[in-house]
Amino acid sequence: MTNAILPVYGPPPVVFERGEGVRVYDDKGKAYLDFIAGIAVNSLGHCHPALVKALTDQANKLWHTSNMFRIPGQERLAQRYCDLTFADRVFFTNSGSEAVDTCLKIARRYQWSQDRKERIGVISFTGSFHGRTFGGINAGGQEKYREGFGPRMEGFRTLEYGDDEAFKTEIAKPDIAAVIIEPVQGEGGVREVPEERLLMIRKLCDENGVLLIYDEVQCGAGRTGQLFHHQWVKGAEPELMACAKGIGGGFPMGMALASEKAASGMVKGVHGSTFGGNPLAMAVGNAVLDVITGKDFLANVRHVAGTLTQGMESLKDRYPELVVAVTGRGLLRGLKMKKDPLPLRGLLAERGLLVGTAGDNVLRLAPPLIVTENDVREAIDIIDQQLSAMMTAAGA
Repeated sequence: MTNAILPVYGPPPVVFERGEGVRVYDDKGKAYLDFIAGIAVNSLGHCHPALVKALTDQANKLWHTSNMFRIPGQERLAQRYCDLTFADRVFFTNSGSEAVDTCLKIARRYQWSQDRKERIGVISFTGSFHGRTFGGINAGGQEKYREGFGPRMEGFRTLEYGDDEAFKTEIAKPDIAAVIIEPVQGEGGVREVPEERLLMIRKLCDENGVLLIYDEVQCGAGRTGQLFHHQWVKGAEPELMACAKGIGGGFPMGMALASEKAASGMVKGVHGSTFGGNPLAMAVGNAVLDVITGKDFLANVRHVAGTLTQGMESLKDRYPELVVAVTGRGLLRGLKMKKDPLPLRGLLAERGLLVGTAGDNVLRLAPPLIVTENDVREAIDIIDQQLSAMMTAAGA
């Protein structure tokens, strides 16, 4: 049978049939420990009862009205996120890419509204990934995602990650509207931006009249032990933030958060979405936030993350011929390998552990936030067994 899907993916032949908690099961009944969670999407694992109930209850009431009409669940969720963050305004989308595009539009529109029409420039950094829309690939710092899609859009430029002197020069230019950065790079190698660099970027944005955009599509929603990763760094709050993935717990949902200042240029008719913030997504989004902000939930994420860190550091110590470093934070972690980790990912799947990969030869782990210490130990043991087998084979 010919596959009619556009051939832009390369999935393995395994077909998953159901999931429960941190495990998924294929159509042959084999169980897998899921340590990639739909690329950091299934924040509460598979078929979490609170999410299933919220979606089912809403599905029996009302699915869609569009944003022509008020959506009470949307108003409630927007206010909750504003109460928990820097934000004063929220715009709901269906994906992270749309959330990024919304932030970019808000930033340029703000500068335009302040009679600074020349300010259209957006600074990003090498290794960054901001989605697959035209706005996302042009903002992103990886040329491979723009190849074949025409010249780069006007205003976008990428600086070398970590080159602070180049950044100080570029941000002072009169055409810069915004800086966009992932506080923890996902696709770029699960790299956490040092606190002092985030504070430096925040300071220079203030001094130069530039808006700061955080892309927390992957590192937000409690993944690093705070509701959003930048909240680890006091005084580094942005004006804009793109969020998605984990905030919907598996249901397609994104949002752009904005300060009152940044949002001041957005008036009726300048932006919109047919599906964004629909009743189904809002029911699930509120349920996800109920769980993540529940008593001791994030404290437990931090506790289990400590066990994961210890386990990954032990792998680095035991296999220096294979593992270079441990990257990331919380439950968004990477093992930087000496060689391409893609074959290793396949071998781990054969052993019943699902993980991902990222740039810079990184094996990426992003388990559901409900993962236990026993789950972590099991995953580390599987990786240990595979690395040991690789060392034995290399020595044979």
